[in-house]
Amino acid sequence: MKNVSDYFGCKVFDDRVMKANLSAKVYQSLRKTIDEGEKLDIGVANAVAAAMKDWAVANGATHYTHWFQPLTGVTAEKHDSFISPSPDGGVIMEFSGKELIKGEPDASSFPSGGLRATFEARGYTAWDPTSYAFIKGKTLCIPTAFCSYGGEALDKKTPLLRSMEALNKHALRILHLFGNDDVRCVRTSVGPEQEYFLITQEMYEQRKDLRFTGRTLFGAKPPKGQEMDDHYFGVIKPRVAAYMEELNEELWKLGILAKTEHNEVAPAQHELAPIYTTTNIATDHNQLTMEIMQKVAAKHGLVCLLHEKPFAGVNGSGKHNNWSLATDKGVNLLSPGETPYENAQFLLFLCAVIKAVDDYQDLLRLSVATAGNDHRLGANEAPPAVVSIFLGDELNGVLEAIETDTPYAGAEKTQMKLGVDVLPKFNRDTTDRNRTSPFAFTGNKFEFRMLGSSNSIACANIMLNSAVAESLKVYADRLEKAENFEEDLREVIQKTIKDHKHIIFNGNGYDDAWLKEATEKRGLLNYSTTPDCVPHLLDKKNVQMLTSHKVFSEAELKSRCEIMLENYCKTVLIEANTMIDMARTEIAPAVSAYTFDLANTAAAKKHVDMSVSCNYEADLLKKLARLEDQIAVKTDELEDAVMKLQEEECVETEAFMIRDLLLDKMGELRIACDEAETLTAKKYWPFPTYGSLLFGIK
Repeated sequence: MKNVSDYFGCKVFDDRVMKANLSAKVYQSLRKTIDEGEKLDIGVANAVAAAMKDWAVANGATHYTHWFQPLTGVTAEKHDSFISPSPDGGVIMEFSGKELIKGEPDASSFPSGGLRATFEARGYTAWDPTSYAFIKGKTLCIPTAFCSYGGEALDKKTPLLRSMEALNKHALRILHLFGNDDVRCVRTSVGPEQEYFLITQEMYEQRKDLRFTGRTLFGAKPPKGQEMDDHYFGVIKPRVAAYMEELNEELWKLGILAKTEHNEVAPAQHELAPIYTTTNIATDHNQLTMEIMQKVAAKHGLVCLLHEKPFAGVNGSGKHNNWSLATDKGVNLLSPGETPYENAQFLLFLCAVIKAVDDYQDLLRLSVATAGNDHRLGANEAPPAVVSIFLGDELNGVLEAIETDTPYAGAEKTQMKLGVDVLPKFNRDTTDRNRTSPFAFTGNKFEFRMLGSSNSIACANIMLNSAVAESLKVYADRLEKAENFEEDLREVIQKTIKDHKHIIFNGNGYDDAWLKEATEKRGLLNYSTTPDCVPHLLDKKNVQMLTSHKVFSEAELKSRCEIMLENYCKTVLIEANTMIDMARTEIAPAVSAYTFDLANTAAAKKHVDMSVSCNYEADLLKKLARLEDQIAVKTDELEDAVMKLQEEECVETEAFMIRDLLLDKMGELRIACDEAETLTAKKYWPFPTYGSLLFGIK
């Protein structure tokens, strides 16, 4: 078996490959573009394209594609071969710098939120040299940005890169005030922990709801779920272990730093966590990770479910976005050091994050808003929809001391006493973890826990980067003019703590009392659904901030708002239509068939012995007959609601109608069908139950 270090990144045109295949002059020029944002020379582009093509062909590639991330939430690619005709009737393999740096995919069929008309088809892809090209199958994939003919961003990568530039600009201003003149850039780093479910391919194919929507729309609670907590960190089943082994191998070939794997809380649920890396690369890697998870699963006769809530009644799947700031010198700006109370630079960056999260709670909430995530947020496996920050006891003590101008005694180091001499002794951390917090400080980074498992991490990091950039800009604008830097710095930190301490909460986010306190006493926002939060993208303060940092134009923001609401509406309508189809063509006929046979059984028993009461059959027949009628009525009501929605032309109004009307109708139909499942004999039920799905992998 090969050593991982021998094949790690073997499918990536990374720094090692560039050094080996480019001249020193070309390599240095490209590094300046990557590291310092200098303009790419066409001569350098031609040299890079030739080397990239030769390397790709040597590794079995026949085609190339500009790999981009449109507003569909998944990736897109159009493949072109390297071949060009030669005069002798054959072909030669060519790839120019022009083909490397620019592509022209059709832009009319991707979501644009009104930025493009259907007849206006031209769009452009532009090479992102900061993210390495890679080989997938027989295709060289070149990470690119995607824009319209008019220059508007039609993707997730472009605003992400803009937000990183904005944060870098203002973080450098702050660092230079502290005398760090040798720092050339500040990068945000992310490590997204990815949760997912595995079920068998055979069972998946038997369920229309899973095939059409990615989640189960019906399903009675099984006798056993996650109550015993025996799946969490439990022994990994051999079939799942084989899947994880191949998944790691494929990810490592692509240079993706897959690090940790384990069973999650719910049956059939698992998690993969990478080492964190630069945000735009981490975003590319996470999109690839989700794609490869599903491809590898198919090879093992499995299906990887990435929906946020594929099964009601058990934990859903999230994606924990571990976010930090670091300089090109390797300094983590969110590392408190041994004495955080005396680390003014750390405290200022910490305050910038606290201010950003408080000022732009709505942007963070809507950055993770989807129909799927609405089922998860606020449940007992995910943070509430109210945004708050967990800092822990030590940092909380530091901030309180600063606010009140009192000395800070420091956190006492406590040695863990486990009562067994042979076990190693170690110091307890100065603060506990809080898994109920939406935004938790975890030592030298923040963990944003609200993302849904199928979400692109780009949206959340765009908003987080931009909001923190705004905080740093406000600080830099004041401190650059300060006559007494130390005094003004103290006032800035102290004022931030006083103004924004209401966003800090170190308690139990699942407690109902917290939601009341958060909204009624602290004035925090509680947008529980996608329609509640998405329109706030266009609030004046949000538009002003995002456009001032050139992360979005106003037109781009309007398009995102419309697309997010459209996606919400389309997602729920597909689910509603799937429910109608399943209820009418599968569930109702199954209940009817069982009822018919049950009635015949009772009649046969009476025929044999007229004294037999048939109480069991009679009682069950009454229940089933009632449920048959309920299923028919509730299906008709749901269909009427769907028809009514189709008459609505305003997408925002339609989204609120779905929230207030359609979801209730869907829930009512599900209740009747799930009760029918518990009463219908197993052989009649038309598709695998929760028990089979969750415990089907041996």
